[in-house]
Amino acid sequence: MKSFASDNYAGVLPEIMEALGKANVDHARSYGADEATKKAVALFRDVFEADVDVYFVFNGTGANVLSISSATQSYNAVLCSDTSHIYNDESSAPETFTGCRFFPLPANDKGKLDVAIIHERLIRKGDVHYAQTAMLSITQATEYGTVYQPEEIKAIAELTKDNGLYLHMDGSRFFNAAASLKCGLKDISGNAGVDILSLGGTKAGMMFGEAVVVFNKELSKLIAYKHKQTMQLASKTRFIAAQFDAMLQNELWRTTASHANAMAELLCASISKNRKVKITKPVQANAVFAEIPRGWYEPLQKHSPFYVWKESTHEVRLMCAWDTKEEDIKQFADAVNALPK
Repeated sequence: MKSFASDNYAGVLPEIMEALGKANVDHARSYGADEATKKAVALFRDVFEADVDVYFVFNGTGANVLSISSATQSYNAVLCSDTSHIYNDESSAPETFTGCRFFPLPANDKGKLDVAIIHERLIRKGDVHYAQTAMLSITQATEYGTVYQPEEIKAIAELTKDNGLYLHMDGSRFFNAAASLKCGLKDISGNAGVDILSLGGTKAGMMFGEAVVVFNKELSKLIAYKHKQTMQLASKTRFIAAQFDAMLQNELWRTTASHANAMAELLCASISKNRKVKITKPVQANAVFAEIPRGWYEPLQKHSPFYVWKESTHEVRLMCAWDTKEEDIKQFADAVNALPK
């Protein structure tokens, strides 16, 4: 039985293992000067249909710290959702490395930020006593597994540009969002007004590594120095780049993300038949949020580990991954239905 705790628990895609093997054949120049990295960057530009700059990093926190630090000074503030990963799940790394103050904004019942809520927080510009807002960060897919539509992103981007802010997107499950929307990667990033994207690879089936994709050339001026300063410049960059090259080739990302999303839909349909299970959020990517009886935690987690998201309401998070199978879901649903009604 597989875990439903996180898509991070899943192993590595066979295509990624093959790509790593190919990258391991000979010597290559270090720090991104190798041919595999150049090839991957060129593929990014083709896929996003833009002259993007790409910086490969070790992990998601590093991607977010690099993205944010490229657009801010230590006297700045960053606006983000109160459920966001950068606010809740990256310890104090974003504040420590950027020096910025992070202001959490209340997400709506679908885990998204509304334009009106953002607008309310755009205050005290030019006030030396107040941390000056420089960036807004949104998450795609959100921490609740919901997805921003392209029109929603464009509306937020318009607001940020009207107010002189940069728009960052934390895309640790960006591939799942694009697969859910059945759109291109460019449609919910650069074409929608995003200035800089933290693009997740690990949750999608890579062994390790993420990418920072820069659409706004203003942010490209100093980011290479930040890349080194934040300790995210890998000497053997080719082993991250080669994985992204495989992921973007022939839209492997879409195949695997679509499967994970479909498994989440099946999981939702399977457990929601039980009258003691209450689905709390729309299932749009690869996450299912549900309220279950407190007494179910221990017996169910013996079958498949999962996270308790909100203890006060007994809300749990169930994540599907590229390697989740229908049989895994059937076994979990059977375990749910075997519990006392």
